[in-house]
Amino acid sequence: MSNAHTHLPPGVEIIATLPDAASRIAVGTEARTILVTLQPGDPGAPPHRHPGPLFGYVTQGEILFELEGQPPRVLKAGDAVFEPGGDVIHYQGANNLPDAQSQLVVTMFAPAGSPVLTVVGAEELAERQHLRAPRP
Repeated sequence: MSNAHTHLPPGVEIIATLPDAASRIAVGTEARTILVTLQPGDPGAPPHRHPGPLFGYVTQGEILFELEGQPPRVLKAGDAVFEPGGDVIHYQGANNLPDAQSQLVVTMFAPAGSPVLTVVGAEELAERQHLRAPRP
């Protein structure tokens, strides 16, 4: 983090930074701020991909998060998340709590009019199984 962040006003806190973020955002994209609310035990969307990178944080609860090439991990309120979008498969984004709501806010950069997510079919999942990190 640069020195520019050392003198922030009271109540302003940098939660996470993403170096070189601009290099990941294609020309002509729009920014979308998306609120994802998962009810207790909600498994989230099936395996999918996003049209562009996203960056955000968990505002409430716990989310079981798994991205292609990374082991599953639990993100808790206050944890940041980055996803490169494009070809990378987002396997899980489930509420890890059976008795409480979980929520995250992300900003996605994507071509105007593109879907927020595209579900990945069973055949492609099987073809890319070798790219999925081993699970405990």
